[in-house]
Amino acid sequence: MAGKRDYYEILGISKSASDKEIKNAFRSLARKHHPDKNPDDPDSERLFKEVQEAYAVLSNPDERRKFDTFGHERPGGSPFGPGGFQSVNINFDDLFGGGGFESIFSSLFGGASGGRQRRQRGSDLLVHHQVPFQAAMDGIEDSIEIDVLKSCDDCSGLGSKSPDEIRECPACDGRGRIQRIERGGPFTQQVVSDCASCRGSGRIIPNPCTRCQGEGRASRTKKIQFHVPPGIDSGTRLRMSGHGEAAKGNRGEPGHLYIEIQVEEHEWFERDRSDLLMALPISYVDLVLGTSVEISHIDGQNLKINIPAGSKPGDTISLRGRGLPSQRSRIGRGSVMVLLKLDIPDKIPRSLKKQLEEIRDELSINSDMLDEKIRSEARQRRQS
Repeated sequence: MAGKRDYYEILGISKSASDKEIKNAFRSLARKHHPDKNPDDPDSERLFKEVQEAYAVLSNPDERRKFDTFGHERPGGSPFGPGGFQSVNINFDDLFGGGGFESIFSSLFGGASGGRQRRQRGSDLLVHHQVPFQAAMDGIEDSIEIDVLKSCDDCSGLGSKSPDEIRECPACDGRGRIQRIERGGPFTQQVVSDCASCRGSGRIIPNPCTRCQGEGRASRTKKIQFHVPPGIDSGTRLRMSGHGEAAKGNRGEPGHLYIEIQVEEHEWFERDRSDLLMALPISYVDLVLGTSVEISHIDGQNLKINIPAGSKPGDTISLRGRGLPSQRSRIGRGSVMVLLKLDIPDKIPRSLKKQLEEIRDELSINSDMLDEKIRSEARQRRQS
């Protein structure tokens, strides 16, 4: 665990911080890094989870004392079990009052959880979507249709034909969670799991809704419109907040929809972030004498490539500012990198072949000159 940050450092507090200071630091940082507040920041979920883990330990007196003594190398491993901390679902209602998040974290270490069931966000969804290569240059307004579980219209998401018939689950006192103690040798561990009687809902529904069978959710086809920004790359996930599955029993906010973008390949460009790479076949004569070439480009303006006289196969010409827009910096657009390749024709007319033989005779070098050229090439290669 040598790579893990100190919990006090994460929350920006001293080791002598009071419970109130720990709580205030957590609230401030949780609001700052909450994924719902930072939909375009790929690091927000990692930072939010890091803040949660730090608060979960430091807000618990026993776990804080162990951390102060042993740090991350505490005997018995992570207090959260073999899988480590897995994050907790906290919505803005929890952060801005009501004391909800306190009961959430107390349940991690077996503290009292009170009688109120925690609001749970619906499940997130992930879909894959392909866009044309041109979208990486210009961006695009796009849409998809998905089948998603939404709040049932017949029962308003309650799952019951009549709201008055819904009862609190007596097995879990309406919390939807059951705590039990498991013993393994000299050690005990408190395990929290969904209540089997109510399947984690905290409610008993004697007369379930016919359409959703008491689930409170029904499948519905939904069209989602979204913006693909310029510079988008394959593997980028766009988050559509609130477009995931509805929460069970209408007891929380809907989940998020993540759209993973796959950018189609271009006819001749390869991509390295915002740079575009291409190979340009050039004749020997054009390499020796130099030339200028124009080709169509995806930004709508022809790409003019000036090839200096004396160029060699393998040389690279960089055209700055003609690549793709950059999403990760303020450099504007990347470059187009042109790799020169010698184009040798498959067939040569007889008349041209005779001329080439005459040129070869004029340019031929003796063995002494060849040795010197080999030595010169080796020196240049070693110095580069």
